[in-house]
Amino acid sequence: MGDTRGGCCPSMDLFRSEPMQLVQLIIPIEAAHRTISYLGDLGLLQFKDLNVEKSPFQRTYAAQIKRCGEMARKLHFFKEQMLKAGLSSKSSVSQVDISIDDLEVKLGELEAELVEINANSEKLQRSYNELVEYKLVLQKAGEFFSSAQSSAVEQQREFESRRVGGDSIEVPLLLEQESSADQSKPVNLGFLSGLVPREKSMAFERILFRATRGNVFLKQAAVDDPVPDPISGEKVEKNVFVVFYSGERAKNKILKICEAFGANRYPFTEDLGKQAQMIAEVSGKLAELKTTIDVGLLHRGNLLKNIGEHFENWNIMARKEKSIYHILNMLSLDVTKKCLVAEGWGPVFATKQIQDALQRAATDSNSQVGPIFQVLLTTEAPPTYFRTNKFSTAFQEIVDAYGVAKYQEANPGVYTIVTFPFLFAVMFGDWGHGICLLLATLYFILREKKLSSQKLGDITEMAFGGRYVILMMSLFSIYTGLIYNEFFSVPFGLFGRSAYECRSPDCSDSTTVGLIKAGSTYPFGLDPVWHGTRSELPFLNSLKMKMSILLGVAQMNLGIIISYFNATFFRNSINIWFQFLPQMIFLNSLFGYLSLLIIIKWCTGSKADLYHVMIYMFLGPTEDLAENQLFPGQKNVQIVLLLLALIAVPWMLLPKPFLLKKQHEQRFQGQSYAPLPSADDSLELDSHHDSHGHEEFEFSEVFVHQLIHTIEFVLGAVSNTASYLRLWALSLAHSELSSVFYDKVLVLSAGFNNVIILIVGIIVFIFATVGVLLLMETLSAFLHALRLHWVEFQNKFYEGDGYKFNPFSFALLDEDDE
Repeated sequence: MGDTRGGCCPSMDLFRSEPMQLVQLIIPIEAAHRTISYLGDLGLLQFKDLNVEKSPFQRTYAAQIKRCGEMARKLHFFKEQMLKAGLSSKSSVSQVDISIDDLEVKLGELEAELVEINANSEKLQRSYNELVEYKLVLQKAGEFFSSAQSSAVEQQREFESRRVGGDSIEVPLLLEQESSADQSKPVNLGFLSGLVPREKSMAFERILFRATRGNVFLKQAAVDDPVPDPISGEKVEKNVFVVFYSGERAKNKILKICEAFGANRYPFTEDLGKQAQMIAEVSGKLAELKTTIDVGLLHRGNLLKNIGEHFENWNIMARKEKSIYHILNMLSLDVTKKCLVAEGWGPVFATKQIQDALQRAATDSNSQVGPIFQVLLTTEAPPTYFRTNKFSTAFQEIVDAYGVAKYQEANPGVYTIVTFPFLFAVMFGDWGHGICLLLATLYFILREKKLSSQKLGDITEMAFGGRYVILMMSLFSIYTGLIYNEFFSVPFGLFGRSAYECRSPDCSDSTTVGLIKAGSTYPFGLDPVWHGTRSELPFLNSLKMKMSILLGVAQMNLGIIISYFNATFFRNSINIWFQFLPQMIFLNSLFGYLSLLIIIKWCTGSKADLYHVMIYMFLGPTEDLAENQLFPGQKNVQIVLLLLALIAVPWMLLPKPFLLKKQHEQRFQGQSYAPLPSADDSLELDSHHDSHGHEEFEFSEVFVHQLIHTIEFVLGAVSNTASYLRLWALSLAHSELSSVFYDKVLVLSAGFNNVIILIVGIIVFIFATVGVLLLMETLSAFLHALRLHWVEFQNKFYEGDGYKFNPFSFALLDEDDE
């Protein structure tokens, strides 16, 4: 499809999405890879998948994608190894001049080398840890046998003095338990030594005694410092143990229990001389292993540093290559198998850039055949593409979160730039709080280059992404705060002196009765003398309530006017005459008239009761208004407006379905096959018929749809106007909360004439202001402003059932695409 815009309005990039076209590219197969690469650099073409019926494994370039996936796996392995080593990848400015095939080979060689280094390092480290444990066993168990040997010698001398003949003692440690046994029989015992985790030592001892029925002797000693476990490599607190047993059955049971408890066993000798020799040998081996391990770690560190210098470039290269083949798999092979056919959406303004990229790719690939670029006609709805910058992106995302605009539908994001922060500020108006928001936002804006390259927390990331929204919110909050004359709820005479004075010196508890106007009207905002008076709250109630109605009616009228521009843009005369006009008449006959009465009452200072006027406009339109009359002929005007509002309802409901039916019959009269509709045909009609064939017009369905739409608008005009009263409610709530924190915390603490109480009061005031007013109230006002835009404003003109333009672009590649 070419430019599908209507011809009555000029192209405006901000208010309408970019004109899009469906293009077909016929690319020589030898230039396909380079062509997709250049288009990825350009980032202005959204490819269509022409092989939907094929699975990923049946596509032409499945093998190449598998290769790229393998390279990505190797790079991910390198990244994990660098993180374990405490190294970070560096983004090199100079591009590495290496082909993808050479990169694949290089990555394979580096992975094999790194895997071999890791395997050797793990073996050496395990051996080292085993020797460390073995040395501990030799030292601790040696202490057991040394102390037992000395006590055994003393016991043997004592026995020899009492007996003529002495018995042989195989293991001196058991003499304590065998002193009461028959010493005439020799006892042959075996023993096992090793280390067991300290947390399992008690259970280990219990199981040993239960399994052997108490026919073992266990000796344990705690190791002072945690030791690296040979298997896991983690440092674990352990105990050295020596367990003595008698018989092979007991030995087998002990071996199984040691294995179950993860106890590492090491050989040991009773000979004290051999023990010293073994300790010396183990110490020598430990020193040699330590030197070997250090050399290996140094080599591994140098290898990882070398990988880290090129890692980012290699990673980008592999991701680009994978994305290129992913796009190539979406293209279809020509019947000659010498060309690839691609289809995709691109903006009209990018036509020359796409053609230049195609030509460059063919030239650089030395292709004998040039690429072909042609625009296709289609009835398919194009994607929506708005060109945004860092300022407007966040506002556009607010709209897109509700729904992406239909192609060339009026973009609410433009109006949101002004209306969203302004409605927020109406609820948040305090120029002290606005300055606090402004300072926080300026921090993000001034450091945006540094912060954009860092990983921030979820909440901080959200605030940073919406920094320009918060900037506008803070500026409008300062503006409305100056109108409300509130600085942390305190009034200031910034624009001159108050226009009111007390009638007498004793009017400290002043009311409007006790004040007289002694000067010119306060030039900007609310007169500071009104703050703190008993009349302040009723006055602000009235002011903010009526202001909310005026703002709501104005914004809803804006939405209806935008719907008129939509209908004019798409040359939809039915919507102009039977949607825009009756909606505008109905809304303004009631609520537009109410807004006019509010303005007249403000200008004239009338005491008329507007509630009474609006109620009896319906209940008694012919009754005399008496003291509630604001202008001559008001009763006749109200009767006319009421009649117009009643006429507007059937005007919206009845003609449109019949006109759509007639339009449908005229389009297909005398035709066996339906032609492709032109770009200027009504979008409204397109939603009720299938352009691929002549289908019967469902009048009942269209009529019910229009009935629902009419009822929704009539009821919505009332409910939406009432919904704008949230501006009044939240504004008063924010003002009253601010006053409570100021009067009941700051002023009250200052009244005690105590420095400590004052400091505590200031701290509580700061935390209450930041936590409640600057965080919770900001979020509350933000959400309410969001609702007013999504529901009350956008439902007047915005359908939001389009889909976003998602071009193939290397700049948009994400790590998650791996």
